[in-house]
Parts: sequence; C-alpha cells; structure tokens
Amino acid sequence: MILVGDIGATRTRMAAFDAEGNKLKLAVDKTYKSGNHEGLREIISDFIKSEGIPAHSACFGVAGPVRRGRSKISNLPWTIDARELATQLKLESVGLINDLEAYAYGIDALESKDFITLSEGSEEAEGNRAVIAARTGLGVAGMYWDGFRHHPFPCEGGHADFAPRTDLESELAHYLRQKHEHVSCERILSGPGIKNI
Repeated sequence: MILVGDIGATRTRMAAFDAEGNKLKLAVDKTYKSGNHEGLREIISDFIKSEGIPAHSACFGVAGPVRRGRSKISNLPWTIDARELATQLKLESVGLINDLEAYAYGIDALESKDFITLSEGSEEAEGNRAVIAARTGLGVAGMYWDGFRHHPFPCEGGHADFAPRTDLESELAHYLRQKHEHVSCERILSGPGIKNI
C-alpha cells in the first residue's frame, strides 16, 4: 500500500493507493483539519489506525519549502521531518516534497476531460509551464521543458514581492505594509488575500 498526503495549512488529505501495473487505484482517503492537530505524525497515526492501512512506501506533499528532508509548513506551526516519519512508519525512507511540485508531477497523469480552458493559447506553444494554486497560501511550481518532456521543480513564488502597477494597487500595497512587514503576492492571491482586498 502506498501512503500519500497533501499537507496544507487548512486541510491535510491522506490517502492510500494500491499499485496496479503502472496505474494507482485509490483504496481510501480521509481529510483532516490541520489546525486541530499537533502535527503530521498525529494525523498519520490516526489514519493508519482508523483505516487499517499497512504502508509499504510513503510520500507527502507539503505546503512549504523542503530542505534536506525537513519542512517548516507555511501558515502552520508544524515542522515535518522525513526521517522521523520513516521511523514512525517503519520504512527505510519517506518522500517529502513541496505540494505544488507534487501537483506538477501529477499533470501528465490527467486526461483531457480533467482540464478546463480559461483562455485559448497557440496550438504551437511549447516550453515551460507553471502550476499555481491559491488556497490558504499561494503555491507555485515550475516545469521546465528540455525539448522532450517537462521536469517539475518547486519554488516559493507566492512569497515574491507584490509589485503594484497602478495607483489602486499602490494603495493596496500601502495598506498591507501597515499590517505586514513583507507584502508578498500571497498577501493578495490567496484565501486570506481576498479578505485583505
């Protein structure tokens, strides 16, 4: 059984999959309110106990940068350590990657019916891609094109400085600077950002 999780500031979604050839079949999934728990270890323990899941491998996408197998979750007071999770799950290793990087890896598994076109582009367009998700924070990942395929990479683009272009946007930036030391794109393009606007 493959244990996976999408770890966000608002919700943590846990799931278990069976491998069937080169496809994965969902066995069970469950969503938790992140703020109601002390950390991911507690959620994993509950999920395994309540669902009876034997984990043979595991990977978690986390809302924050991952450095040397550790992540301090953005917008949540959790630090997640892949080595501690591996010990908890009695596995040799556990994957820990940025959540939007995980989304980017999943793009090629989607079918055309899974997409909605917001704006028609050029049919001949070829090159890099971006994956963007506005939730509690603003997640961003890139996918660079090597001439044959796209390669996902994490980035924290939501933490880039907000660069106002109009007088109205400048007023918004001034308002936000009175409330926050750093005014990033995430202060505007996210759930809490809508409240700021």
